Amino acid sequence: MDAEAAKNIGAGLATLGMIGAGIGVGNIFGNFLNGALRNPSAAASQIGNLFVGAALAEALGILAFVLGILLKFG
Repeated sequence: MDAEAAKNIGAGLATLGMIGAGIGVGNIFGNFLNGALRNPSAAASQIGNLFVGAALAEALGILAFVLGILLKFG
């Protein structure tokens, strides 16, 4: 196996973290909707927490993507 093939495999493996980010964001929004349907009066006070959690989960996905790009082209 040459160095270019190993670099491509490493870049592909590094971007697998985006799968976890997608699952995490889906869980965050799904659980928020579940809680909002159970207690609609408390949903408005949790919108900020929802977006902070989604942003943190998505930031990890973006970090995995950038790491894969750096491994591929760096």
